[in-house]
Amino acid sequence: MIRVSVLFEFIWRSFDDNQFLIQDIQSKNSDKSINKIYSYFECRRTKGSQFNEVVFFGLQYLLKKYLTGRVVTEEKIEEARLFYQMHFKQAVFNEDGWRKLLEKHDGRLPVRIKAVPEGTVVPRGNVLFTVENTDPSFYWLTNYIETLLVQMWYPITVATISREFKKILAKHLRATSGGVAGLELKLHDFGYRGVSSQESAALGGAAHLVNFCSTDTVAGLLMTQRYYSCPMAGFSIPAAEHSTIISWGRNREKEAFEQVLDQFPSWPVSVVSDSYDIFNACRNIWGDKLKEQVMERGHDSCVMIRPDSGDPAETLLQVLKIFEECFGSSLNSVGFKVLPSYLRIIQGDGIDLTSLDQILQKLSDEGWSAENIMFGCGSALLQKLNRDTLSCAFKCSYVETDGKGMDVYKQPVTDPSKGSKRGRLSLRRNSDGLMETVEEGAGKPEEDFLVTVFENGVLMLDLSLEEIRKNARLQHEEAESPLHNQEVVHTQLINGIH
Repeated sequence: MIRVSVLFEFIWRSFDDNQFLIQDIQSKNSDKSINKIYSYFECRRTKGSQFNEVVFFGLQYLLKKYLTGRVVTEEKIEEARLFYQMHFKQAVFNEDGWRKLLEKHDGRLPVRIKAVPEGTVVPRGNVLFTVENTDPSFYWLTNYIETLLVQMWYPITVATISREFKKILAKHLRATSGGVAGLELKLHDFGYRGVSSQESAALGGAAHLVNFCSTDTVAGLLMTQRYYSCPMAGFSIPAAEHSTIISWGRNREKEAFEQVLDQFPSWPVSVVSDSYDIFNACRNIWGDKLKEQVMERGHDSCVMIRPDSGDPAETLLQVLKIFEECFGSSLNSVGFKVLPSYLRIIQGDGIDLTSLDQILQKLSDEGWSAENIMFGCGSALLQKLNRDTLSCAFKCSYVETDGKGMDVYKQPVTDPSKGSKRGRLSLRRNSDGLMETVEEGAGKPEEDFLVTVFENGVLMLDLSLEEIRKNARLQHEEAESPLHNQEVVHTQLINGIH
């Protein structure tokens, strides 16, 4: 079978009301004797990659939004027929196939998808989900929906990167404070304005919320409400941005800061303080003119000072030194310095996986606990990534022709890393406790981590975000941190807003 193309057109009327036109073009020389196509999705293992494992997330959204229920209608078929006639100047659209599907299955897709439960952490190079047709007449459906399903690369990659941030934060927090309390608040999603679309913001923002409870990306919160049964997945606090400071004029920066404190006297606030001179602002305004107002605030209404320029590590160290001189510090149980509970810092400029580790190591070397700092991340979390970041691929591995099965694969001589798996696949734990893919139909059903999540237009598994978060926890995290407990998060929230 030669597939000419698979195209999806999304017509966005609003985030809540968007329709899709399913369009499929098959060549006229498709093998009519084929009656089953079985394909799979994986994040291929590559040499030298910084990511050895991935967090599976996002399939439930795609299934609910685009594939569940009666998704093929007479109106959509006619629209697709006209569109492709204009586009190709000839009749290439598989109109008969879609009309047959509408008549026989009432517009519901005769497809089965098996997948690991969302939130599961899986080593690279393993099967994450499989797709196969359940009606022999519609073997072409399996790879028709490839275009949509390969877009799983994005939420998987964001969830994976977010969890890598969490590993770094947990390592330094444990080393400099003796535990991981507050870990779920340590990385704030600043990425809404930097993504390519509203749907990217929703998918990426939701993927970050698998690991953290701190965000300004409203689209991600709405997605977790609507598709993952979570009333409120993340939190934020009032904050000043540059426009709200510089609009007072350079000579009234102190008054601008003071207005923020007065407006929110009993809630944590974040105040960007580098509009002119971050060091002057910290020493002479926060540490002198507004010192009493700052000290009157408690842990639950602390002031979060936000530097937003310069070398992050050097700026943070200098700000910490100024605040120590002005407000003092104390030693925690493991001997690292901590500012008074009414004062913290949030760093959102220049943060990625490499810089975060370097910053926290420099702070530790100078005797400062990671408790003092929160972080914000935008483009490095939601935008500076692509499908090749985790080498995501969707490949056919098994076909049936006239009822006879055959394992199929690709093995390009020019790039062995792009070789694909063979036959029906399952995912199990081996005798060493490590996940591994079993090929060629040799797996045992009782050992398989892949479960049926979609079949014949029906969603078969509906996980809540809370269940997904439990799957994605770091080792030992559950015993040490009240992760995602909304009441605890609400009282401990001392994060910044971009």
